[in-house]
Amino acid sequence: MKRKPILAPLLLILLILSVGYNVYSWIKASRIEHSIESAEKLFNLQFTKAERDSLKDGVAEAIEKYKLIHEFDIPNDLAPALVFSPIPVNYNAKFKEQRSDFCIPNAIAVPDNLEDLSYYTVAELSSLIKSKRITSESLTRMYIDRLKRYDPELFCVITLLEDRAIKQAKAMDEEISMGKYRGPLHGIPYGVKDLLALEGYPFTYGSPIYHDQVAEITSPVISNLEEAGAVLVAKLSLGELAWGDVWFGGKTRNPWNTDMGSSGSSAGSASATAAGLVPFAIGSETWGSIVSPSTVNGVTGLRPTFGRVSRTGAMALSWTMDKIGPICRTAQDCAIVIDAIAGTDGDDPTLVDKPISIDLKADVLRLRVGYAKDYFDKEYGFKTNDSIALEVLKDIGIELIPVTLPEHLPMEALSIILDVEAAAAFSHLTLSNMDDLMVRQGKMAWPNFFRKARFIPAVEYLQANRIRTVLIEEFVKLFDEVDVIVTPSFGGNQLLMTNLTGHPALAMPTGFSSSKLPTSITLIGNWYREDQILLLGKAYQDKTQWYRETPEKFTPKQ
Repeated sequence: MKRKPILAPLLLILLILSVGYNVYSWIKASRIEHSIESAEKLFNLQFTKAERDSLKDGVAEAIEKYKLIHEFDIPNDLAPALVFSPIPVNYNAKFKEQRSDFCIPNAIAVPDNLEDLSYYTVAELSSLIKSKRITSESLTRMYIDRLKRYDPELFCVITLLEDRAIKQAKAMDEEISMGKYRGPLHGIPYGVKDLLALEGYPFTYGSPIYHDQVAEITSPVISNLEEAGAVLVAKLSLGELAWGDVWFGGKTRNPWNTDMGSSGSSAGSASATAAGLVPFAIGSETWGSIVSPSTVNGVTGLRPTFGRVSRTGAMALSWTMDKIGPICRTAQDCAIVIDAIAGTDGDDPTLVDKPISIDLKADVLRLRVGYAKDYFDKEYGFKTNDSIALEVLKDIGIELIPVTLPEHLPMEALSIILDVEAAAAFSHLTLSNMDDLMVRQGKMAWPNFFRKARFIPAVEYLQANRIRTVLIEEFVKLFDEVDVIVTPSFGGNQLLMTNLTGHPALAMPTGFSSSKLPTSITLIGNWYREDQILLLGKAYQDKTQWYRETPEKFTPKQ
């Protein structure tokens, strides 16, 4: 029997496969070319057909590289290999290295009703504990009782640390009885925003995605406060992944009007402090997350210099913008807290070993104080109270020097720096679609911002950071002329500017609006010169006493 020839069919099959492969390759190349052309419109670019043809293979290779990156497990606490410092090489902070003087008062009376202590300042409580007129345990129990009583209305507590806090307070009292006194925070209760780790306890970021996450380490900020003798009573709410005041437990409320939110993202820290549920709390700021809730809740917030306070053990949102700082009743209290938490930790590479020397007895009239005249001249919501605040500073004896902040730079465009870094920090949520589990959805919520950031070119991210260098140089010039700049808290783009440049800022209350809600003004200082804005802040608050005002619903009844 004759064998059928198989060469022709094989050749036919090979021909079909070859044609098919070429057609597939052509389709794939055409799709990539079309994608490049579409991307040009997204990224404000314009290439020729020949240029697109040359790009095709490189883009295809890049897509395969992206896949490899997407498949690699990158946890939130893994920082980029690039370390940002806003400090120019030739910058030298001129201050004396000396022991801080916080002007702790002596003659503080103990009220008949222990709960009246809920609105005392840290400095006042410190005086009472040191003199053994009150105990840390009684103070801690009082604040825990208020946290339990008022949290159902304020939604400011994520984890109450009652047993741990009582044990710690008793230990602090025992030390006092034995003659050991750690300093002005000895035995003082406080709360922290729940983006700071406490080993063995929930670490939620305010998101249902991380509801069951348990911290494996303790943040150096918490460790430093405990070394100073402070007693941690609660982990407080934050807007989910550090945006706003909405978290998996609801919306954190404003004690001055509980129909309203407390702003964010340090929502619980500001709300709890304003409501007298803690004497102070720790918050964080990337773009207004200390200043804004401090304003809305009528408390005093300090955003430190970038690199002043450890971020180890903290949720990362933006490696070049995140800062951790205190939210208190007064500038004096902020001085006490920042003195305890500042310093290097051996892990966070952005930290700089600069001494923090705060002398609240220094001569405030030696400060050169500028004010952002262009901002104050405009019509805006806080104008009346801001104008009064400027007059108060003049009455103190301050000569206000007009300055102009660099609004000529494309500031809003620089916000892509935060968008890119935040999207990278939570990339896995976008790639896995776990972002669908987040509380807030829609155009103005993290899930959409994370997706949008995937379309920001790396080139533009670097270009924005190069403009950031120009912005930093502009502020060097400003601070050649003045020591402190007074500005409306939300004037122009100063909040974005100074978060990008890493300058410290103090937001403090200035009274109330026509709708009976708190207002604030902000003092901006030079790098590492928190002492100067705190000195001026204390002088203003000694004169105005707005921090003595308390929200009626949460004020102890006589």
